Amino acid sequence: MPEISLPDGSTRTFSEPVDGLGVARSIGARLARDAVAVRIDGELRDLKASVENDAALEVITRDSAEGLEILRHDAAHVMAEAVTELYPDTQVTIGPAIENGFYYDFSRVEPFTPEDLEIIEQRMREIVERDEAITREVWERDDAVRFFTELEEHYKAEIIAGIPAGEPITLYRQGAFVDLCLGPHLPSTGRLGQAFKLMKLAGAYWRGDSANEMLRRIYGTAWADQKQLDAYLNRLEEAERRDHRRLGRQMDLFHFQDEAVGSAFWHPNGWTLFQSLIEFLRARQEAAGYREVNTPELMDVSLWEASGHLETFGENMFTTRTADERVLAVKPMNCPGHVQIFRNELRSYRDLPFRLAEFGKVHRYEPSGALHGLMRVRAFTQDDAHIFCTEDQITAETGAVCNLLLGIYRDVGFDDVIIKFADRPARRVGDDAVWDQAEGALIEAMDSLGLEYTHNPGEGAFYGPKIEFVLRDAIGREWQCGTLQVDLNLPARLGASFIGEDGARHTPVLLHRAIFGSLERFIGILLEHYAGALPFWLAPAQIVVATITSDADDHARDVSRKLREAGLRAHADVRNEKINLKVREHSIAKVPVIIAVGRREVADGTVSIRRLGRKGQQVMSLDEAIATLSAESAPE
Repeated sequence: MPEISLPDGSTRTFSEPVDGLGVARSIGARLARDAVAVRIDGELRDLKASVENDAALEVITRDSAEGLEILRHDAAHVMAEAVTELYPDTQVTIGPAIENGFYYDFSRVEPFTPEDLEIIEQRMREIVERDEAITREVWERDDAVRFFTELEEHYKAEIIAGIPAGEPITLYRQGAFVDLCLGPHLPSTGRLGQAFKLMKLAGAYWRGDSANEMLRRIYGTAWADQKQLDAYLNRLEEAERRDHRRLGRQMDLFHFQDEAVGSAFWHPNGWTLFQSLIEFLRARQEAAGYREVNTPELMDVSLWEASGHLETFGENMFTTRTADERVLAVKPMNCPGHVQIFRNELRSYRDLPFRLAEFGKVHRYEPSGALHGLMRVRAFTQDDAHIFCTEDQITAETGAVCNLLLGIYRDVGFDDVIIKFADRPARRVGDDAVWDQAEGALIEAMDSLGLEYTHNPGEGAFYGPKIEFVLRDAIGREWQCGTLQVDLNLPARLGASFIGEDGARHTPVLLHRAIFGSLERFIGILLEHYAGALPFWLAPAQIVVATITSDADDHARDVSRKLREAGLRAHADVRNEKINLKVREHSIAKVPVIIAVGRREVADGTVSIRRLGRKGQQVMSLDEAIATLSAESAPE
């Protein structure tokens, strides 16, 4: 008679062994309908898993994060079944659940087409309607290898052959389709529901190795119900409208080309935006006690060997050999250079905390298939800072960094910030006592500021705990940007030290700090957050003075000159075009203010101001317009 303990503290006793679905039914019909799996004594199991002894049990529902992952994994299996039914010569490889969806990689000679996606999706819906039972089977490894080899599913056979002998193999069967999987899975295909959609096609190398076969990947999305699916598809449409690559063309900000893969060509408007962000950050950092430095982009590879980066990050670094046989590396990060500045002279405990900041250009190799506009590049600028301090100063410095970052995020339009704290991983350097102090210092700082944060156990770096700052944008997407990482490793590796109050040498703690992270990526995030309509103080082209008639050309030039003298970014558009065309073009380019001038404005000495996204216009004197717009041009 198993006694089942539920999450709310209640218990239920059954007269015989019971499965997870039976427990859910005993609680309520709705829970039984929404159940997709169970957690038994902490282990995620199939809904049909039998419970024979006393156990703690939690029912996982389809709208939970874990439930959605199971739905998406099942959707991948249903898609694979549909493909093998429609295209029998196709081999299946792997098909995991991913954020917002799933994919499956297939081996076949002919690539899939968009028309194929429609056919496959329709077959998936038929498989769901069949409500095929999904059963879990445990096989011996060699029997499973033989089974898939006879099916000519050589990729599955290869995967299973790599599993240690004697380890049980779990297969899941639905209809005639059998797949290798750890599970858990739904009891039947009917429980998946119809809230799924196949999205796009791509290619992927087997095991991620370009020396292997290029596989055919199909991406899909799956949700708990149709309402969630529709909302997601609407978000995708909105995200496409906000795509920073499209906005970059409309606003004439940047472009990419094959001669410099993964590196942006910044146009005048884009570089103005780039420099505006740097000037904004520079002022805030100087006020917070940081001193700006600049370190070489090319440094001897021996430095990267000493720091450990060559061993752990070498495959992503660019190197070159000079005529005198020296091997140099293009820096992928700024921290070793900052340590060199710190250790260039003897430091005292009175010099600490010692704060260095750099807008450092770094280069990291990324596969060409992973590049994505400004969001993922090979060359980018980090707003990097490093704080050398004592262990006793970690709490105060952490609090100051949190306040600095949150204030900056508010000023650029991000009020919704998620803070995540990650502590020691299993593999790490340093004594537990030092880790205790470092973790405690970060927690104490956040608690003292009343900050809400989530805890990610074991997700810290091997050299120290960290705090991550995740921004939620206008359409609900999350972007990890800022970080504060405690480093208990690098200063000692590179010989950094200071003279303590006791007259002895001590190794400083190093705090790695980034606010935007990559300036390039953050500009992409900003563009998409604002759909290109940047705040007035950030807009690269703030004002266009557009003529209504050619009689006003000189007046327009004079107005734009006075605006520039007042520190505003303005230019005149005196083309022989209709004013409506000019307004439309500059609105597409997201210019926040258009000043229209014609005969009347010339005669009256006034200007007519149109605001992006607003109806109507304001008529005022030029002096009044300059005063109003100058007040708006400062960061909020």
